[in-house]
Amino acid sequence: MSNPFYLTIEVGTNQLFKCNPYENWFMTLRMTPKLKKCAKIYLTSLLLILSKSVMAEQKLLDDFKNNPADRWKFIADTVMGGISSGQLSFSHNENANFARMIGKVSTENNGGFIQFRRSIIDGLPADTKGLKLSLRGNGQKYFVHIRTKGTFLPWQYYQRSFIANEDWSETTMLLNEFRPSGVLLRKNIDPKSIKSIGIVAFGRDHEAEIDVRKISFF
Repeated sequence: MSNPFYLTIEVGTNQLFKCNPYENWFMTLRMTPKLKKCAKIYLTSLLLILSKSVMAEQKLLDDFKNNPADRWKFIADTVMGGISSGQLSFSHNENANFARMIGKVSTENNGGFIQFRRSIIDGLPADTKGLKLSLRGNGQKYFVHIRTKGTFLPWQYYQRSFIANEDWSETTMLLNEFRPSGVLLRKNIDPKSIKSIGIVAFGRDHEAEIDVRKISFF
């Protein structure tokens, strides 16, 4: 039994494509060089529209404008007797604002981290699936630490690693990819309960240098 429903793409009176969604193929009807060019423009425009639609679903958490120092705080393991050191600064360069954390991570004295962290007062929407970060660094492994209303102790968090390459790039991470720091935490993150997000150099002796210019959620 044939299905009468077809999707067609036309330019003027010329039908370029005819597609039956129930079949896994396209049939090209008339494709002169001029029509090929028109089809390319049409499809490029369609992809651009779809891309903008997807981007519209992302919601900005921070782009490090408008006094980011009021929102982000630098924390080192010295609060628990460690000797790691570093600093957080905010800059504008290459048409973007960004946060820069540099420092030296040492595991001496049971330490081993530096981070910059932002509080999230009201959590994130219940349907939040993940985070997207625009960043660059020195090729080292870093972490995002998420704390929730269920992380009562200082050493409790949810963690996901990433590599900060030398060039600006985007890193996407799903909330279900974050791992709890201990068995006392629930397995999955409830977005509504998120109370802070931190960018962390952690767990081994190394030099840290990382820039972050945008964090969004989706």
